[in-house]
Order: sequence, then structure tokens, then C-alpha cells
Amino acid sequence: MGIDLSLIWAIIIVFGIMMYVVMDGFDLGIGILYPFFKTKDDRDVMMNTVAPVWDGNETWLVLGGAGMLAAFPLAYSVVLSAFYLPLIFMLLGLIFRGVAFEFRFKAREHERHLWDKAFIGGSLAATFFQGVTLGAYIQGIPVVNRAYAGGPLDWISPFSLFTGVGLVVAFALLGSTWLIMKTEGSLQARAFQITRWLAWILLAVIVVISAWTPLLDTKIATRWFSFPNIWWFAPVPLLVVASTYLLLRSVSRRANATPFLFTLALVFLGYSGLGISLWPNIIPPSISIWEAASPPQSQGFTLVGALLIIPVILVYTVWAYYVFRGKVRPGEGYH
Repeated sequence: MGIDLSLIWAIIIVFGIMMYVVMDGFDLGIGILYPFFKTKDDRDVMMNTVAPVWDGNETWLVLGGAGMLAAFPLAYSVVLSAFYLPLIFMLLGLIFRGVAFEFRFKAREHERHLWDKAFIGGSLAATFFQGVTLGAYIQGIPVVNRAYAGGPLDWISPFSLFTGVGLVVAFALLGSTWLIMKTEGSLQARAFQITRWLAWILLAVIVVISAWTPLLDTKIATRWFSFPNIWWFAPVPLLVVASTYLLLRSVSRRANATPFLFTLALVFLGYSGLGISLWPNIIPPSISIWEAASPPQSQGFTLVGALLIIPVILVYTVWAYYVFRGKVRPGEGYH
């Protein structure tokens, strides 16, 4: 039996996107939460918690995109053609947010509010359009003769707009639990309050999306609710309920790290649920990873580079988070 290079590359891309969602999710969440924290000291601390690591987090987004281009060029061309506009809006949001990171601390007092707004707007835009793109992707992409056959605004729908809002809630929850872990005092107390509300809202979002997604495609409904699949996949919603309960209990007990870990569990479960709904199609609803794959020679050549670089990314990521571990306090930063 030969090595299934398409499967290996699909695992790498799924892993890269998951790492991006987890690691860039909480620092996008910091920007989303900025309006709930009014004082300069609180906002300084919030930004200082992610300032040393935020740009490295986005490495995973590059890995996912480059991996798709190398291993699944058909999917790359179709997905980008279908979602040019929301992806451009997402990148613009990331640019505004990145510039705000660099300029906010250097701005004059009367100008700082402009960079705060850029940070908030960039974080919201990047997150919302990522969610919109995800929702439109789940709904399916029309393909004729191996080319995108839809219009420039087909990505706009009630479902995609709802997933955009849902991702904003998810990233905000990641941000609030990150603040619980990295701050103390009144800022942490405020983060505990926000987390409790966001946890309930995210649970409601997950329930709505879980009920809505099978209605989009009968194949998705069949996969989830036919036998024996229903027995294999039933633990996913049960684990969502359990993770939400444990998250709320850890917040009530004023735990430091576990709220963030249980939020990561919720994000992972949501991500795995979407994977179950779509697998093995890389262009929903009907083009699989094997149909969209590049030649084995191309996949094998690029796989060598990926297997060399991914451990390097993991090592410097772990090292960065280790170096910048611990609480961040007002008036202080990392030295």
C-alpha cells in the first residue's frame, strides 16, 4: 500500500488552520474586547499580554494557505475566486490591527484613541470576515469545468453572516479567558464577568449552527444522523455541554488557567464538528481532497519542506510562550 500524500497534506492543512484559530483567536479576541475596558492602563496591559507573540501566531495562516496552494491547487484557485472579497476585507483588518500594535504605544495622548479604534475595527473585521468565509465555505461552492461558477457576492447569506458573528463570540471568549490567565486585579475580575456571559452566548451559537448546518445539505444530515455514525459522533455534542459546564464552574471558582483550556476544548470541538460535516471534501459539496490534489511528485517534494519547517515553527512558538509566561501587571511589560 502506497503513502496517501493527499491525506497527509490534508492533515497538515487542518492542523495549521486549527493552530491559527487557537493562537490568533485569543489576540483577535483582545481587540474585540477593547470597548469593554475603557482605561488606558487596562488597555495597555491587554495589549502587552499578546504583544510578544501576536505576529508569530499568524505563521500558521501562511502555512495553511501555502499548503493548499502546493497540495491542492484546484481548491486554492476555486476558494480564492469564490472568496476574494471577504478575504481582502480580512487582510485589511489584519493590516490595520498590525499597524495599531506598532503605533499605539508611540502615539501622542490625544492621538492614541485613533489607534485604539484601528485595533478594535481591525480585530472585528478580520474575525467577522473569517467567520463569513467559513460559513460560505460550508454552504458549498459551485464549480463547473474545474473553475468557480458563482458570482462575486455569493458568499453573503444569512448562514455565513451568522457564522461571522459566531466567530466573533468565540474569539472574544478566547480573549477573555486569556486575560483571566495573564492578568490580575480589577482587569481580571472584569474578564471573569465577561467570560460568564460569553460562554452562554457561544453555547447558543454552537446549538444554532449545529442545527442549521445539516439543513444546508442532505449529505451532512445523513453523515451525522445515520446509523452507525450517530453512535460515533454523539460524543461531540455531549462533550460541548460538558466543556461549557466545566468552563462556567472554573469561572465561578476563579481559576486562572482552566477557563482558557476549556474554551480551547470548545473551539476544538466546534472545529472537529465542521470537519465531520465536510470530510473528505475540500471544495464542498462534492470535490474531495483526492480530486483536487496536485501530482504526487509535487506533493512529495513540498512535503519534505513542510516536515522540516513545521517542527521549527513549533519549537520557536513553544519557546516564545515559555519566555513570556506569567502575569502582566499595570505599568510593567516583558523585559
